[in-house]
Amino acid sequence: MAGMAVSALLAAVKITVGLLARSTSVVADGVESASDVLASGIVLFGLAIGSRPPDEKHPYGHGRLETLAGLAVGMLLAAVGVSICVRSLEGVAEAHSPPSFYAIWPLIGSIIAKAVLSFLKFHYGRKIRSSSLVADAWNDGVDILSGLSALAAVGLTLYDPSRYLAADHYGGFVVGLIVITLGLLVVRETTLRLIDTMPDREMMTAIREAASLVAGARGIEKCFARNTGLQYHVDLHLEVDPDLTVRESHAIASQVRERIRERLTWVADVMVHVEPHQPEEENGPT
Repeated sequence: MAGMAVSALLAAVKITVGLLARSTSVVADGVESASDVLASGIVLFGLAIGSRPPDEKHPYGHGRLETLAGLAVGMLLAAVGVSICVRSLEGVAEAHSPPSFYAIWPLIGSIIAKAVLSFLKFHYGRKIRSSSLVADAWNDGVDILSGLSALAAVGLTLYDPSRYLAADHYGGFVVGLIVITLGLLVVRETTLRLIDTMPDREMMTAIREAASLVAGARGIEKCFARNTGLQYHVDLHLEVDPDLTVRESHAIASQVRERIRERLTWVADVMVHVEPHQPEEENGPT
C-alpha cells in the first residue's frame, strides 16, 4: 500500500513535469510509474485472496491466486512497455525545443524512492515466498534502471541539443524495452510455478533432512513438492521397517509430517506414503 501511494505521487509529478519540460523520457517514466499503481493493486488483491485458509472446494488453499496475480503483473508490464516504446518514437524526427533542465529532478527523486521500495519488497517477498510481491519488487528495481536511462537521455539532450535532440525520445524507447523485458521474465517465473516446477535442490534437501530426523524413518524413496502460492505441498514416500504394524508405521509417518511442518514454515502440508524399507543388498543391481 505504501508502494502504491509512492508510485501514484511519482507518476503525477513525472508526467506533469515531463509535459511542462517537454521531455519524452520523463513522461515515459511517469507512465511506467502509473502502471506500478495498478500492478501493486493486483499484488495486494492476490495476497489478500491467496492468504485465505483452505476450504472444502479448495483443499490446497487459495495460494495459486497470488501466483496468478504475479502473472498478471508480468503481462501488464509487457503491455505497458510496448505502449511506451510506440509513444516514445512518435515525433522522433520532428524539430522541437529541448527539454528544460528541471526535468531531471523528478527522475532523481524517483530513483531514490524506488530503491527503498524495491529493497523492502524483495525482503518481505522472499521472507514469505510471495511470487507476486517479488515480481513487484523487480518492477521497482527496473524502475531504477528505467529512471537512470531516462536521466541519461535527458542529460545527453541538454548537453548538446543540436546533436542529441532525439536522445530524449530514444531514452523513452529504452525505458519501454526494459519494462517489456521485466514483464516477460515475471511471466516466465510465475508460469514455472503454475506448471508445478520442482523447487531448487536446497529446498528439497531440507525436506529430506527434516524427515530423516524422526526415529523409525529408514529412508526416503521419493520426494516431490509443488508450489501452491505462498507455500509448498509435499508428497513424500517414506521407508520404514517392513515388520512394523500399520498403526506403528502410521505413527512414524505422522511424526515425519509434523516435523517437516515445524522446521520448514514454507511447507503447508505433507502427504506421506509409507513403504517397506529394503536394504541395498536386497534390492539387487540398479
